[in-house]
Amino acid sequence: MNYRNTLGIIFLLLLLFSSCKKDDNKWESVGTITGPDFRECICCGGYFIEIDDSTYNFDSLPSTAHIDLEHDAFPLEVNLDWRYDRNCGGTQYIVITRIEKR
Repeated sequence: MNYRNTLGIIFLLLLLFSSCKKDDNKWESVGTITGPDFRECICCGGYFIEIDDSTYNFDSLPSTAHIDLEHDAFPLEVNLDWRYDRNCGGTQYIVITRIEKR
């Protein structure tokens, strides 16, 4: 292989990899915030959210969220990224890392 072919292959590879980018608009899940958890128990509180036929609780939203849980009407359809946080007395809590209204 000569110098020009090698240089051409390197240029094409750089061009290919520079055009790749992560799609930041892709969401991990679609969910429905159904409302506050008014139960009075040790592992209660926060808000209920349904994701893929499962119900979770969460305590708060990221500071970048444009959702007002005190004034928005429920149920509220959302796109979100999240991770499992803890299980307390059978209540599964998640942490929402990114969220927007649908």
